[in-house]
Amino acid sequence: QVHLVESGGGSVQAGGSLSLSCVASGYISSTSCVGWFRQAPGKEREGVAAIDGGGRTSYADSVQGRFTISQVNANTLYLQMNNLKPEDSAMYYCGWGFPFQRVKAGGNCNEDFRYWGQGTQVTVSS
Repeated sequence: QVHLVESGGGSVQAGGSLSLSCVASGYISSTSCVGWFRQAPGKEREGVAAIDGGGRTSYADSVQGRFTISQVNANTLYLQMNNLKPEDSAMYYCGWGFPFQRVKAGGNCNEDFRYWGQGTQVTVSS
């Protein structure tokens, strides 16, 4: 079992920046593929960014060049979000996947996340 706690969300104006953090506890594997996904009201869940045990990263086209995912150690994940746009507004979730999985295109892991947190809200005003 893995428990995830996200933090760092908030409200900013377009063009601003936010940094999200995710701390994991429980059975942590440094080989897991982990990442962030988001969901806005009335919209489907969308992969944002992912990173795997080999350090490979993947981003959604909509955030490429603006967001950066990093994993400082096996249990701490970050998402630096720059040049935020109103369409980035959503609940952001940290996801933790299975060991030995890899990223795939679109900010996802090649298998669905096994665990996720409660989410942190990001609101970007124009």
